[in-house]
Amino acid sequence: MTQVRGRIWRDGQPTDDFRFSAISECLCSDNTLVWCDIYDPDHEILVELARELNLNTWAVEDALADVERTKAVTYRTHTFFTAYGVTVKDPPPQSYSDSALEKHRVSAFVLPRGLITVRLSDRFDIDEVSRRFDELGGQEYGVGSLVHGLLDVIVDGHFDAVQVLDDGIEALEDVLFDGVAPGKDFQHRTFQLRKDLVALRRVVLPMREVVLAIQHRRWDSNATGELDPLYADLYDHVQRASEWTESLRDMVTAVFETSLSLQDARLNTVMKKLTGWAAIVAVPTAITGFYGQNVDYPGIDTFGGFVTSSAVIVLFVVILYWLFRKRDWI
Repeated sequence: MTQVRGRIWRDGQPTDDFRFSAISECLCSDNTLVWCDIYDPDHEILVELARELNLNTWAVEDALADVERTKAVTYRTHTFFTAYGVTVKDPPPQSYSDSALEKHRVSAFVLPRGLITVRLSDRFDIDEVSRRFDELGGQEYGVGSLVHGLLDVIVDGHFDAVQVLDDGIEALEDVLFDGVAPGKDFQHRTFQLRKDLVALRRVVLPMREVVLAIQHRRWDSNATGELDPLYADLYDHVQRASEWTESLRDMVTAVFETSLSLQDARLNTVMKKLTGWAAIVAVPTAITGFYGQNVDYPGIDTFGGFVTSSAVIVLFVVILYWLFRKRDWI
């Protein structure tokens, strides 16, 4: 069910007279800032809003699409962008085949005096955006500070997700070298981490273009000097998150390849030991087979022959065992 809520600031002070039907009137007033948040919208509401505010119809369709990539598009009267917030599941999934991350798509229309956010998930913490906007100074820096708060919450979620994946890969590295051959759980965990990392990279890497597009097309020209360092810092965070995912991709690939190499090494060790024991077992087999021939030979049907054959078996077995043990073959 569609839910709409919003806030209005006039002359830097918040008011309680927000009405969805009066958004266009508020946006026309000077010294006014409007934030409208729409959760689970239907097509009619956004079409009506687009007609009233002269929003691009293709952007409206993108905001309603089931699957949409992270992007930012600048139009003559507004900027539209889509981004994905990421949260870590709490409690974590019990099965290794389930993802530990959840994605929440947020689309936004950035106007000269307002911001309209469209959410398809109620798990995204939109209240945190409001808190950061207030901490930054509220309407003093215009819509740019409101957009910064939204992007800052999204990027911080990306950092939390990357940290969880980093911890998961370190746990895999500990399992690799604990002296016990990894089982199916290890393979499932590795595969799921790789899937989570691929999904995370799809939403983290394009954020650089989104932040740059917002930073280069802002209507809060009176606050450019104050907000430019904040957007530069935000872009730096996006860069760090992207580079972190790059390093994690190399790490998970190294873990996977190391696991295969260790499996091959363990197999070679097993084959080497089996070959050594087979050589040792072949000695008594050969000697008893010789003495079992249906021909006359020294010591046949005598106790001395039995002792001799037994002594030869023990002697050769001991010698072979000592040689193989010295060379670490068994």
